[in-house]
Amino acid sequence: MARTTQQAAEETGKSSADGDLGHAAGRVREERLGVRLKRYFRAQVSTEHADVLLLSCCLVSGLIDSNVFNGNTIFLGLGASSSNSSNPYAWAESLTSIACFVLGCLFFSSFSRVFGPLRRGTLVSSFLLQSVLIFVTAALVQTRVINGSVRTMDQQMDWKDEVAIALLAFQSAGQIVGSRTLSLSEIPTVVVTSVLCDMASDPKLISPLKSNAKRNRRILAFIGILVGAVVGGWIAKATKGMAASLWVAGGVKNILLILQSTTIIAHLLTWRRSPLAYEGLTET
Repeated sequence: MARTTQQAAEETGKSSADGDLGHAAGRVREERLGVRLKRYFRAQVSTEHADVLLLSCCLVSGLIDSNVFNGNTIFLGLGASSSNSSNPYAWAESLTSIACFVLGCLFFSSFSRVFGPLRRGTLVSSFLLQSVLIFVTAALVQTRVINGSVRTMDQQMDWKDEVAIALLAFQSAGQIVGSRTLSLSEIPTVVVTSVLCDMASDPKLISPLKSNAKRNRRILAFIGILVGAVVGGWIAKATKGMAASLWVAGGVKNILLILQSTTIIAHLLTWRRSPLAYEGLTET
């Protein structure tokens, strides 16, 4: 009887020890997972093939711009001179767009400098915010909180539309800041005229296909914006509103976000680890 009691006590102690070891191993695994995730998102990415990301953003810009007025500076000037009598408050839309774009450039550039412009976590966070802003705008239009109908230049503005203009202008700044961060200024993603000017001014414009990568990117950027605008226009015409185009644009940007943050795809496509991957972070 005493031996049985002793054996039971030994088994209980062994089970308790095994349990403690199991909990300790679990904590170690969790700590290692946390360290790996931290290292992964703090890693600096290689900019090789990053043009694929920015060229996709050109498509997003086309989808959005097909439903939003362009020529902000012109409309602002016409409004200041009271020349646009058909829509006297169009200048307010233009001013909102310009101001929010500038604020977006200030925000995204400062964010990149503080957290590291080429760190995977910085780039993923930037695109996450951009996609959220597009989805929020799409949801506001879909629920008719703001006007999502396609209107002409002579129609009076609805002041609630300022919300959509502000959100879309702010997020678009993240794209052009990203092009500078990735050292691909030939793909500004949001400006067609500068792309065409640089392309036409290129002394190697008619050089062989593989000898002028910047020219090739500019051509593809123009095509991306054009295709996006055409597709967005047809979607708006079919749905008689801008919500569907915004959902598609947000979906494309969300796919880009997934491509950046998914380990396997990131290593195979654009976000492979740079040789300067880990700065000041060691696994303990």
